[in-house]
Amino acid sequence: MKALRIKAWGEAPVLETLPDPVPRPGHTIVRMAAATVGHIDRTVASGKYLSDLKPPYVPGVEASGTVVSSDRFAVGERVWVRGGGLGTRLDGTWCELIDAPDDAVGLLPPGVSTTQGAAFFSPCASAWVALHDVGELRAGERVGVTGANGAVGTAVRQLVRVSGATLVGTPEPGHPVDLLIDTVGGSVLQGLLPAVEPGGRVVLVGYTAGESLTVSLPWLLQRDIRLLPLNMYRREGQGRAALPALFERIADGRLSVTTHSFPMSDAAAAMVWITQRRHRGRAVLVCG
Repeated sequence: MKALRIKAWGEAPVLETLPDPVPRPGHTIVRMAAATVGHIDRTVASGKYLSDLKPPYVPGVEASGTVVSSDRFAVGERVWVRGGGLGTRLDGTWCELIDAPDDAVGLLPPGVSTTQGAAFFSPCASAWVALHDVGELRAGERVGVTGANGAVGTAVRQLVRVSGATLVGTPEPGHPVDLLIDTVGGSVLQGLLPAVEPGGRVVLVGYTAGESLTVSLPWLLQRDIRLLPLNMYRREGQGRAALPALFERIADGRLSVTTHSFPMSDAAAAMVWITQRRHRGRAVLVCG
């Protein structure tokens, strides 16, 4: 099979021919149709991710495709793949045949394309958990979001519109919010904190605009604003519990993820593309 491998920390992935995976109990072999390229893949490839994984390894934490061999799923079933250590502790999804633990595989419902199936979980589940589980969104509240055109920000906007809450967009003086979903951090977040109502909440999702924040503790205490981090690896279960609601919204068009496809041979370009400030949607590798 063709597979991409990181052969040394900090180097671009190399397309190679590797032996096909062998069927074994507890694992499902999936013929990859689409595999996402995300910031987690860049972090792991840099050698800065806390894991025992060592080069050479196959990157990729998410994908979709069809079942080739499994004790749990029928051959030919359409599935999505994520978790189980793929791409962080084990060889991942950037290959023609993915050797995935059974628990990392789930069925794709009719009406959800393989491209959406590969790309949806990280942004859509993150948006859902940020809003409902961490942010404790209530009907009638005003919601703001930074990085609104990014994958998570776009999913937040779509989910708020069908939640009974009011989407404010980027908050500013005169347009305060009860809940702010912040995907960029840094100076952007710092400038927007005064627009959060006293007693409001801020869910911290990302930090592309800066990794640090300076805030007056007396001011924060007086405003009674909660700063709430979102760690999806700790909240994976909550994300998976939201799958029926997410799939329903994807199938009927209320929720979608914009994707940009790259052939496997252009994986290095995809890793650069996702770092560009004006890129839209998620990078997806396709076989062929």
